[in-house]
Amino acid sequence: MTLSNLPPLVTIFGGSGFVGRHVVRALAKRGYRIRVAVRRPDLAGHLQPLGNVGQISFVQANLRYRKSIDRAVEGADHVINCVGILFQSGRNTFDAVQDFGARAVAEAARAAGATLTHISAIGADTKSESSYARTKGRAEAAILETLPEAIILRPSIIFGPEDGFFNKFAEMSRFSPFLPLVGGGRTKFQPVYVTDVAEAVARAVDGKVEKGKIYELGGPQVLSFRECLELMLKTIDRKRRLVPLPFGVASLIGGVASMVPFITPPLTADQVVLLKSDNIVSAQAETEGRTLAGMGIEATMLESVLPSYLVRYRPHGQYQRGGRAA
Repeated sequence: MTLSNLPPLVTIFGGSGFVGRHVVRALAKRGYRIRVAVRRPDLAGHLQPLGNVGQISFVQANLRYRKSIDRAVEGADHVINCVGILFQSGRNTFDAVQDFGARAVAEAARAAGATLTHISAIGADTKSESSYARTKGRAEAAILETLPEAIILRPSIIFGPEDGFFNKFAEMSRFSPFLPLVGGGRTKFQPVYVTDVAEAVARAVDGKVEKGKIYELGGPQVLSFRECLELMLKTIDRKRRLVPLPFGVASLIGGVASMVPFITPPLTADQVVLLKSDNIVSAQAETEGRTLAGMGIEATMLESVLPSYLVRYRPHGQYQRGGRAA
């Protein structure tokens, strides 16, 4: 094979993360050459089996450092940014990673003549009270200003084997007799399967998605926070009391937890702000076809996947056979 007919090269920032590894798998199946840009390439070896020999390569990159971004993008035909953080830690702030970093990726992609797909989040808004949502919104604006033909994907909460939502509360249920319902558990979510999100990214790379638009990705069900936890508990066959936690109290707890060094806070004050708004696909996106269905993707039901990875949280793991909930 000569250089002129090599498969397109795709650079994926955050390719070793929860969403990124599923994007790598989807693109590898399509035959793309993949360059995974991560802070620690030495910890990304688990991606190698997802492709053929030599199909997946690694490069060190940090969204806080522009030179490393330029180096990772050089020669790429398409760029994907999967990087996002749910809480700030040290120099990895929302401004540095989700605003500056996303802008830098867009500028590097433009300089390299590459197209761009950016994973944002439902609720991204430059005027949001949440720093997470506000920096996501600023990133979207900067990306579309830099690359008007960029494709932006806004998923609701993403579920899958390594997710940080159902796994977190399932783990909590192993030790705690109750689970907190922030704001009474009324916030609505539209959980979307990570494989469906990865397929949406892959179709954007394939050129099968209209450019220059923002797509909102949600699953087939809209569930309240309470309903999500009830479904999770049913899946793992445990009974736990669901205790309403007012937003003010939750914010106070989150603020204190965020100040404890060297631990991942179970909740932050900024996340409490996010929970004050529903996280579902907008009516406008539905009407305009800027959804999974509009991309020709059939969304996966939550119940068809949850048991496959939450089974380990059952009282007797995969050996559980009926009986009373613990």
